[in-house]
Amino acid sequence: MDEVLHVPVLVEETICNLVDEKTEVFVDATMGLGGHSYEILRRFDRIKVVGFDVDEDELEIAKERLKEFGNRVFILRENYRNMANALQKIGIQMVDAILFDLGLSSYQLRSKRGFSFQEDEFLDMRMDIREEVTAYDVVNRYPLTKLVEILRNNSDENEALRIAKAIVNRRKTKYIETTRELAEIVEKAKRKKGRVHPATLTFQAIRMEVNREVENLKMGLVNACRILKKRGKIGVISFHSVEDRIVKEFFKNESSLKPVTKKPITPEREEILKNPRSRSAKLRVAEKV
Repeated sequence: MDEVLHVPVLVEETICNLVDEKTEVFVDATMGLGGHSYEILRRFDRIKVVGFDVDEDELEIAKERLKEFGNRVFILRENYRNMANALQKIGIQMVDAILFDLGLSSYQLRSKRGFSFQEDEFLDMRMDIREEVTAYDVVNRYPLTKLVEILRNNSDENEALRIAKAIVNRRKTKYIETTRELAEIVEKAKRKKGRVHPATLTFQAIRMEVNREVENLKMGLVNACRILKKRGKIGVISFHSVEDRIVKEFFKNESSLKPVTKKPITPEREEILKNPRSRSAKLRVAEKV
């Protein structure tokens, strides 16, 4: 199992800022493969963890990984946007700390669900396979104006119009079915090419649309405030500017919260060397007042 495990980022910083001697119930809003939860359960034998996720494959691995902790861990296949109601159903009204670790895991990138432009896979991109809309639907059925909006709003793509036009022009003659097809279209359309693959932002934007990530994050943060105890902590690890802006503004404008971190916490050089994926991670923390 070790070879499929996703390496969690900012573990020490997360624990240091969210967990203390009074913590009893910790919500892992994006449990994934259970990396952060495992460390918290291993180090603090008084803490109970409730984990949320919609990716069935990842949760099966998390259950196996965390089974040694018995009834100290409760895993729900549920979107974190619904966490308040879901917790009430299992008898939990308030919690001490909540963590959101946003974005994709390395496991998901290898899951053959069309998240990666480095493989030739069907354009799916659903984290929750119960959902109906796939990346194929977005790419082949969304109108030009909607595609432009998605690319700009979800990834700050500067060449959104050129890319959207290239997608629309291609699908007039042939539906775009695979990740490689889409990546090649974007690569040809983009004028500016740097160290990052030209299709990176487009794939991010479409994935976020398929999984309604912006909407879910905004609702999830509101839900988190509802169930957080006074002096409780909420932490969010984001990996790109769109998510980080949402979190920063929410922490700033939500009257029930006081930001703990003036600037986001980022990984130390040692962690980045061990886990290059962590280089773009930013952790923001706020406290319930």
